[in-house]
Amino acid sequence: MILTAIWVYQTLIKAKTGNILLWVAGCAIVFLVIQVMFYNINIMIIDGLDGKDVGGEYDRDLTSVGDRKTQEGAGGWFMPVFFELLPPFAGVMAVALIRCQFILKQALTPANLFSGVKELFVSIKNSFKTSSN
Repeated sequence: MILTAIWVYQTLIKAKTGNILLWVAGCAIVFLVIQVMFYNINIMIIDGLDGKDVGGEYDRDLTSVGDRKTQEGAGGWFMPVFFELLPPFAGVMAVALIRCQFILKQALTPANLFSGVKELFVSIKNSFKTSSN
């Protein structure tokens, strides 16, 4: 979420848009809401795949996707990895859509959706450099 907030902030600075903090806060809230929503959907899907009645002693943390048993045997690693990576990816995609559609007012293409990501990491890398004067 921090990287997406910085990404939106840098975009707003380059686009010379007003209400910078409002846009950044709104995108951070959208990221968080989408991520929590996808975690809950993932938990419902995984619990539905199990097919067992969990009973009254079922007290698993609502955001704990990684400890749920999904598959046995070969390929059993895919579902937990997919369900762990989907919520943050969905949050980034939601912020990218807002950034492209409402902030930059550009067409929805992969290049426009993820423009500025390279500059984000370059600026972070450059922030660690010190000047020796």
